Amino acid sequence: VIFRESGKNCKVYTFSKDGTLFAWGNGEKVNIINVTNKGLLHSFDLPKAVCLEFSPKNTVLATWQPYTTSKDGTAGIPNLQLYDVKTGTCLKSFIQKKMQNWCPSWSEDETLCARNVNNEVHFFENNNFNTIANKLHLQKINDFVLSPGPQPYKVAVYVPGSKGAPSFVRLYQYPNFAGPHAALANKSFFKADKVTMLWNKKATAVLVIASTDVDKTGASYYGEQTLHYIATNGESAVVQLPKNGPIYDVVWNSSSTEFCAVYGFMPAKATIFNLKCDPVFDFGTGPRNAAYYSPHGHILVLAGFGNLRGQMEVWDVKNYKLISKPVASDSTYFAWCPDGEHILTATCAPRLRVNNGYKIWHYTGAILHKYDVPSNAELWQVSWQPFLDGIFPAKTITYQAVPSEVPNEEPKVATAYRPPALRNKPITNSKLHEEEPPQNMKPQSGNEKPLSKTALKNQRKHEAKKAAKQEARSDKSPDLAPTPAPQSTPRSTISQSISGDPEIDKKIKNLKKKLKAIEQLKEQAATGKQLEKNQLEKIQKETALLQELEDLELGI
Repeated sequence: VIFRESGKNCKVYTFSKDGTLFAWGNGEKVNIINVTNKGLLHSFDLPKAVCLEFSPKNTVLATWQPYTTSKDGTAGIPNLQLYDVKTGTCLKSFIQKKMQNWCPSWSEDETLCARNVNNEVHFFENNNFNTIANKLHLQKINDFVLSPGPQPYKVAVYVPGSKGAPSFVRLYQYPNFAGPHAALANKSFFKADKVTMLWNKKATAVLVIASTDVDKTGASYYGEQTLHYIATNGESAVVQLPKNGPIYDVVWNSSSTEFCAVYGFMPAKATIFNLKCDPVFDFGTGPRNAAYYSPHGHILVLAGFGNLRGQMEVWDVKNYKLISKPVASDSTYFAWCPDGEHILTATCAPRLRVNNGYKIWHYTGAILHKYDVPSNAELWQVSWQPFLDGIFPAKTITYQAVPSEVPNEEPKVATAYRPPALRNKPITNSKLHEEEPPQNMKPQSGNEKPLSKTALKNQRKHEAKKAAKQEARSDKSPDLAPTPAPQSTPRSTISQSISGDPEIDKKIKNLKKKLKAIEQLKEQAATGKQLEKNQLEKIQKETALLQELEDLELGI
């Protein structure tokens, strides 16, 4: 233990990006200490501070307190403070009413800092907060995200739609904001009450999750989501997700060339896509709603937290092999250690006020350390000390579970309820959902495109029916072959014919569709309905269609 502060009002802390500084609020003051020598650097009188954040190079500490106005209606005092970490002086105070997006955004070298003020983005340079160096003004900017990495800096801005106009996200390169063609890229879309914008590490593309608060089709409680891809070279696309339902999580790999999406009604699918938005690998279906890449990008954890049971799948994403399937029940927090080897899961208040505690795992599934908070106490926050990229080199993936002295308490899986009348009878393996196994979506040869979901489904159907037909043929002896159906048999009762040739099967299916439509027209005519000229012409073609269908089936 480097430092301990007792008291019930310690509810916020933060590390600096490199892990050398630590700040916390105790309900009276906000303190900063140097982690290396444990020395107290500064103490600020901020009793109501609930948010703390260091700038990327530890120059500034930003603090936020809830905004309050006086009873007589006069404007409240500034509640967002920016302190110089070296001197402890307050560089600037702003009024920031909303807690959402309260913190200014810095570029990694701190040359640039930006804030959203009254639907404009204000830019400050070199931490000089007394002069606005630049402004980005559009109709009504709701949100923005600065790109990571070095210069040139880019910014993604979101403008919500109004009066029938679509919402849009635009990408700009700082400081080129003027003129109608200043934007690097633009993507407009409907169905968006809010968006989440995710830059990749190399700042070449942004993923946009657009969400509506209400799903008007009534299919989901969680509104409706769509996923869009926008690149700084001007390309944009809607990411086609093969399963309907909510989009739970989307994450970029640190390589910036792939991203993983978790989506669809439970059991949810998880798929890795490339920069062309083509699926590369599909993890099938499972109880999951979150995805976490390791810092080096070589391991992916798919997990089901919140209202799911805490099952995790740890995948080697280079070889697409499953490493382990640990279970972290009741987890409200997950974080990779900067070394890319260890995982932290925790149960924290106020989300859950019972069974608070945390566990440290190795990615192979072994619990290395476990801490349970006493029953009269609550755990509010837990995190790894950060380290800069490159401090920990990537290690070779191991599949063998590392030794551990902590017993892995697997939660007891409750057996399904069976009514008394069925308890002594054999259990049938009926499933509520059809489970999909993982599959590699990469094309086998260089120019082949991966098959779509429908094409794959049809291919499987054809293969299964072909196998069943061959099996049936081998079972039947020639003298027991069934007699052909008499000509008077209505064509609608003919069983599905399978040729093994998808083209012929498609023709047969279309012919049957046409014949069915003719049957319906005949029924309408019988009830006395006046048919159109083209409908009467359709009925006249029945004989020719029947002959064509017969020829195709005899050809089989």
